[in-house]
Amino acid sequence: MNSIKKKIFITRKPPEHVLNNLQKIFEVDIWNSEDTEIPRDELLHIIHKFDGLLCLLTESIDEELLDKGRNLKVISNLAVGYNNICIEEATSRGIMVTNTPGVLTETTADLTFALMLAASRRIVEASHALREGKWRTWSPMFMTGMDVHGSTLGIIGLGEIGAAVARRAKGFNMKLMYYSRSRKPEFEAELDIEYADLHTVLQTSDYVCILTPFTKDTKNLITMKELKLMKNTAILINTARGGILNEMDLIQALSEGIIWGAGLDVYEQEPLPLDHPLLQFPNVVTLPHIGSASIQTRTKMWELAAKNITLALQGKTPPNLVN
Repeated sequence: MNSIKKKIFITRKPPEHVLNNLQKIFEVDIWNSEDTEIPRDELLHIIHKFDGLLCLLTESIDEELLDKGRNLKVISNLAVGYNNICIEEATSRGIMVTNTPGVLTETTADLTFALMLAASRRIVEASHALREGKWRTWSPMFMTGMDVHGSTLGIIGLGEIGAAVARRAKGFNMKLMYYSRSRKPEFEAELDIEYADLHTVLQTSDYVCILTPFTKDTKNLITMKELKLMKNTAILINTARGGILNEMDLIQALSEGIIWGAGLDVYEQEPLPLDHPLLQFPNVVTLPHIGSASIQTRTKMWELAAKNITLALQGKTPPNLVN
């Protein structure tokens, strides 16, 4: 006699092959949309039915939802970060929490370096200028930007993504510095990257890339105090999480010419409102949180999230357990 299938809920429409594989093992219900998130009231209403939840960063898995999800045994997050989940509350209830690291490292590093190039060479601004008829003749200083090659890159948070960005920077003959919660001697040896305190990295670097996880310790890590340490020719890149960088302070710094420009893929509020002041600056490249958005990588993330939830509900230890 077959045992009753465990039930899982997926908060966004997955690729067909991922859904098919999960349906062979579980009773699966999904929010059948790729582009819109499930209303919170709906998730709160149905979560008690399920043994497992495969969710996105768009879902807030807080104490209220965990109270409702009394049958939950695992939460599989389709992301590297998991600041959308109250880990302590999940752990206290014996609920496993997993993420999808590793598979998006190189793709996110590509995007981070692309943002650096786009902001430094004014790529988006120049494209708009051409389309708006502002390119009337060749002019020596028209749309001039900042060199990347031979400059100094400071990385805040030297994890796997930070190291991957540093490898790309070596191809541009950049001098490398970093600040992290702990020193990384293996990366120092491999990359010829110099460790320094946060203030030194900010003061010295031509480009500063924020690549640290969002935690209570890194919230508002970069405020006006830190921005004032940077060169007025420096460019700040954030592909980590909103909230690490204080956006109101960044707006003031840009308005006053304290730094030269910025490239942002993440924000305190997502989606970013269309009337947000950051969108008024031509020297800020703004992207809609697409750090890992290649077809190959997003597919691998879905496959890994599905593997995590499957193993957890089969009584095995998933490979990416975070609690």
